[in-house]
Amino acid sequence: MSPYDVKREHKDLYAPKNREWALLEVPPQQFIAVSGKGNPNTVPAYPQAVAALYAVAYTLKFASKRAGRDFVVGPLEGLWWAPDPEVFTARAKDEWQWRMLISQPDWLTAADIKDATETALASKKLPAIEQVEHETLHEGRCAQVLHVGSYDDETPIMTALHTEYLPANGLTERDRHHEVYLGDPRRTAPEKLRTVLRQPVRPRQI
Repeated sequence: MSPYDVKREHKDLYAPKNREWALLEVPPQQFIAVSGKGNPNTVPAYPQAVAALYAVAYTLKFASKRAGRDFVVGPLEGLWWAPDPEVFTARAKDEWQWRMLISQPDWLTAADIKDATETALASKKLPAIEQVEHETLHEGRCAQVLHVGSYDDETPIMTALHTEYLPANGLTERDRHHEVYLGDPRRTAPEKLRTVLRQPVRPRQI
């Protein structure tokens, strides 16, 4: 049996084809998560958070495989928000708040995640592992699109979401902006990066 792969099991969430905004229903998912604030390109807490997540994710994978259920470690994801949403349009990255995520199979429990966090901390000695948390999200109705290109080139498509797509469909944003990173920026040219952009939405109040 092939290892469980969230990208294969949930292609609508991890392999969308649409390059224009479209609606979908996102089911409940569980993650491991680390929160922080600041420019992800410069603040030390960001790479430390990512390293901590992958340390725990692979510890979970190997423990689950030993127990008889293997899985592929999912891609890095992130929730992004700020008290003033205009900081995203202005690319004022120092004001960004983030919660980085990696999806986990539904058979893993909060106790499994706690055990893996303790094991990874003892092995890797990365202080940020202490900040890894269990997170459950049920985003429900969302607008989603596949963005191809640099992360810094997301502004036009995000502006179109808020000024065109949502008003035209009688919708408004709800909860935090969600991104799924399908490419590794260390190995992929910026213009070829693929990112799933997702925004939970609700009907606009009249």
